[in-house]
Amino acid sequence: MTLTVFLAVLAAAAMHATWNALIKVRADRFASISLTSLGMSIAALPALPFVAVPGLHVWPWIVASMIIHVGYRLFLILAYETGDLAQAYPLARGTAPLMTTIGGIFLIAEVPGPLAVAGILLLSVGTLLMSVRGGAGIGHFDRRAVGFALATSVFVAGYTLVDGSGARLAETASSYAAWLFLCDGLMSISIGFFYRGRKLLAVIAREWKVGLLAGLLSAASYWIAMWAMTKAPIASVAALRETSILFAMVISLVFLGERMTPWRIAAALCIIAGVIALRLG
Repeated sequence: MTLTVFLAVLAAAAMHATWNALIKVRADRFASISLTSLGMSIAALPALPFVAVPGLHVWPWIVASMIIHVGYRLFLILAYETGDLAQAYPLARGTAPLMTTIGGIFLIAEVPGPLAVAGILLLSVGTLLMSVRGGAGIGHFDRRAVGFALATSVFVAGYTLVDGSGARLAETASSYAAWLFLCDGLMSISIGFFYRGRKLLAVIAREWKVGLLAGLLSAASYWIAMWAMTKAPIASVAALRETSILFAMVISLVFLGERMTPWRIAAALCIIAGVIALRLG
């Protein structure tokens, strides 16, 4: 992984943590995440005239990603409604790199090097430690929140492998990302209107600025990740992107009033060690 790709993915991680925090603090997270997806579609619109329409062989990957993202958003909302950000977010994201690594080995025959594997393991252990020992109380966690977060991680691994493969097949990662964001956002907001009807319009009128900001951050973050997956191993990019939990920890401490503990410090050091191993690998 080159230094350019490395730094780009770290920037994407910061953006990812920020839009997740914006969703976490909203009272109506279902409406907010639907609005965020619409914001991603809006962000993609200016790019459409400048990117190629994906070929027929690419569309099955886009459709599969859209379906997986529906499950991802559903369980992410449930995880945030039952657990705090510092617990649900790391667990939802932390186990995904291990699943992505295993999936990459068996599904696309992509085997990371020894240092990369060490980095992935350290990042995963750090995020899990922060979740189990860094939540609302030391050693305390809500079982439902854990279950929803783990289910979320399965969907994260799924769409990561699908989108990494699809972006590699497309003419450019930008082409794949722009059309995915457009189609996925339209589908997400359609589902939102199906379940909420006119009530969703009230949320859009009240929170459109936050939704647009979250959508722009989400689109930029994931576009960078897909571009990076065309330049480096998918599992390594996926793991490095989970440094977003460090940014989420800072956000939770500074803006959400959650507590710093020795366990969180230990988890953060473990994650930083993983980052170093990935960079050296």
